[in-house]
Amino acid sequence: MSLAEGVLQIVEDAARSQGFSQVTAVRLEIGRLSSVEPEALRFCFDVVVRGSLAEGARLEIVDIPGTGWCLQCSETVPVNALYDSCPRCGSSQVQPTGGTEMRVRDLEVA
Repeated sequence: MSLAEGVLQIVEDAARSQGFSQVTAVRLEIGRLSSVEPEALRFCFDVVVRGSLAEGARLEIVDIPGTGWCLQCSETVPVNALYDSCPRCGSSQVQPTGGTEMRVRDLEVA
């Protein structure tokens, strides 16, 4: 719920600074390693935006794949979950480097 409230705060701040009064779509980038459950966020977003300038707005989620740096291979490798082993060498020494983020990519406004 707090993530959805944070998104609404970003939308409202943008509306104040840029002078729009209605949002028709919110695009989020959510990394696979971010521990954010997209469907739960969708539900919370719909609840949080009721009565706001984003009521009825589409929530579009862009999936960002996970990547990590393998200390054994010295390469960036794809990972699907935190603490996954390296798909190339099997090492468990993989540090996440991408896919941990969640951010508002852009807004469609009226």
